[in-house]
Amino acid sequence: MKKLTMLLAIGATAALTLTACGGSNSGGGSTPNAAPTDKVLKLSFLQDPGQPPDPDIYYAGQGLLLTTNTYEGLLQYKSGTDKPELEPLLATEWTASPDNKVFNFKLRQGVKFHDGTPFTSAAVKASFDRRAAVNQGPAYMVSDVESVTTQGDYDVTVTLKAPNSAFLDYLACPYGPRMMSPEGLQKNAGSDHAQAYLTSHDLGTGPYTLTAAEVGSKYQLTAFGDYWGAKPYFEKVELPVITDVSAQQLQFNNGQLAAILHDLPSSAVQSYLDNKSFANYSLPTMMSNFVYINPKKGMMTDVKNRNAVMQAINVDELVKQTYFGRGQKAEQIYPPNMMAAEFGKQSVTHDPSVLTGLAASLPADQKAVTIGYDSSNPDNQLISNLIQTQLAAAGLNAKVQAYPTSEIYGWVGGDGQAAPEIMTYLGWPDAPSPYTWGHISWDADGGLNFFGCSAPPITDALAKGLPTGSDADFGTAGEEAVKTGCWLNVADVNDFMVTQPWLKGVEQAHVVTDPNSLRLAALSAG
Repeated sequence: MKKLTMLLAIGATAALTLTACGGSNSGGGSTPNAAPTDKVLKLSFLQDPGQPPDPDIYYAGQGLLLTTNTYEGLLQYKSGTDKPELEPLLATEWTASPDNKVFNFKLRQGVKFHDGTPFTSAAVKASFDRRAAVNQGPAYMVSDVESVTTQGDYDVTVTLKAPNSAFLDYLACPYGPRMMSPEGLQKNAGSDHAQAYLTSHDLGTGPYTLTAAEVGSKYQLTAFGDYWGAKPYFEKVELPVITDVSAQQLQFNNGQLAAILHDLPSSAVQSYLDNKSFANYSLPTMMSNFVYINPKKGMMTDVKNRNAVMQAINVDELVKQTYFGRGQKAEQIYPPNMMAAEFGKQSVTHDPSVLTGLAASLPADQKAVTIGYDSSNPDNQLISNLIQTQLAAAGLNAKVQAYPTSEIYGWVGGDGQAAPEIMTYLGWPDAPSPYTWGHISWDADGGLNFFGCSAPPITDALAKGLPTGSDADFGTAGEEAVKTGCWLNVADVNDFMVTQPWLKGVEQAHVVTDPNSLRLAALSAG
């Protein structure tokens, strides 16, 4: 899923303004409570994060709120912007060699880990080593590190095995390497590099520390008294797991929750756009809603058929029905805010007659297709149903089926037979380098290449662009991906959030690279 850089934004700037209208709201519309006087911020997860809040393991969507507010990396991306822009965090200065192979960092002084130990250069090596040793999804970000050398307590040099223009993006992105207490890692190492300990504790430097982690029930963050930066306004953040979207909205409408930060279905979005009792925000992200086509199954083994299916999908209608007020039709195969508009263009003309002609000549068993979606995503249930109708009109016998996230990721590296012919999927890059998205999505061994579709021109163009970060090469990779008929970017999707009117600082707390999340220390009540 996933998911940064000195890149040009796509298209028009997304509005970072509060909007409010009037009307009634499903689930009740009682007057919101006043701002809390106990400095406790009450939010929620619609489903459990699903993975421990350990930044070397966590690689999903819901739950970034935990990892990004308890841990910090050397760099980060600025909040309150519509495109990725690097800024200092635990490193105050940095330089990169002309070939993007050697990186020097000056470290921030006076920083404490949550276990009370000081942050020094030793933590950089310990944290990189720990990520490699745990060897979970985000481990690839340090896999090309050849050495980490320290020059005293506050200077460090990282040397890579090969040039990589995306490396600074890895350090700053929400899934990037986070600094952990070397003493804490050693003390709690056990037999698993402290993985058991970090399911319910943390060893970070962030403004909040993890004080509760009850899987399926609740999570809690508490402000860290010795934080090096500005002290958070909210002293505690409570995050119950509320698995029913209607129950979540009811609690919000009644003032029991300060905000809903993610996964509101389109019907609820419209109701909140029309309700003046609450504030709503549609904030820029790097999220896109994609259609994937399985090239290993049924009629989709023929590239001609795959492209005909893509042409039969009425993208304008999908966006109008699903993403009104929080998204727009995608013009590029890459996610938004990643590269200049002229690169990676999609050129799929809506023409259902092509599929109608092909379907007429197919045997009956070839006309039956399944459209899958992640069971936790109500928008993709709607999109899948709309696509079902569109394909049926062109002569296919399409059905819609939900799949749990774990099963979807289980298709990676498989033969494609257990997977559906078509899947709708909301995704975003780990890091905003175009290489990162291209590699994880289109290379044969990519973690988001669910159906194993690829082509040599894609891999060649990505490899050519990696050393220098050439948008032209990455654009070529995208154009070649479109030709396979395996991917279609339907919509560039904003973070739609609703809050009580007293919650302040939402725009300033939002980061374009960090979906479904906010920097909690930037929030206040007023």
